[in-house]
Amino acid sequence: MSRVGKAPITIPSGVTIIINEGIVTVKGPKGQLEQPIDSDITVSQEDGVLSVVRPTDQKRHKALHGLYRALINNMVTGVTTGYTLQQELVGVGYRATNTGNTLDLVLGFSHHYVFELPKEIKVSTTAEKGKNPTIILESIDKQLIGQVAAKIRSLRTPEPYKGKGIKFVGEILRRKAGKSASKK
Repeated sequence: MSRVGKAPITIPSGVTIIINEGIVTVKGPKGQLEQPIDSDITVSQEDGVLSVVRPTDQKRHKALHGLYRALINNMVTGVTTGYTLQQELVGVGYRATNTGNTLDLVLGFSHHYVFELPKEIKVSTTAEKGKNPTIILESIDKQLIGQVAAKIRSLRTPEPYKGKGIKFVGEILRRKAGKSASKK
C-alpha cells in the first residue's frame, strides 16, 4: 500500500496546475515546471486538492503512484518557495568565485575547475574571514539542483581523516582516527 501516493496535494493560492495529455504543468510565482506522467496513472484536480490514482495494485503501478505524487508535490513546492542548497569548501586555500552562472573553484589541484551551471540555477558564493567559503545554489527544480550539487561535490569529496573537501552545510562526516603513535 503506497502511503505516499495516497496523500493529497493541497494547491496553494497563486499556483495553477494544467493536466493535458499525460503532461502536468505547474505554474507559480517563481516559474513553471512540466512533468510527463505515465499513461496508466490518473491525476485529477478538484477543490484546490490534487490527487494521484493508480488503476491496479500491480507492483509497477504502486511504484509509479508514489513516484508521480512526490514529483508533482516537489514541483508545487518549487514554484511557490523554491529550493536552496548550501555547500562549504573545507581545506586550506580552497576558494569559490562566480561570475554570472559560471563557478570557478580552486580545490588544491594544479588547475582551477570552471563549472558552467544551467540557466535554471542561480549561484552565489560567500567568503568571510575566519569561515569556510560557501556556494549557495537556488532553483525551482529539486531534481536539477540536487544533480548539480552532487556534481560539484564529486570534484572533491570530503575525506574521512581531516574532513577536507566540498560538503553540504550541516552535513555530519564520519571521521577516522588515523595512525596511532608507536607503542614502546
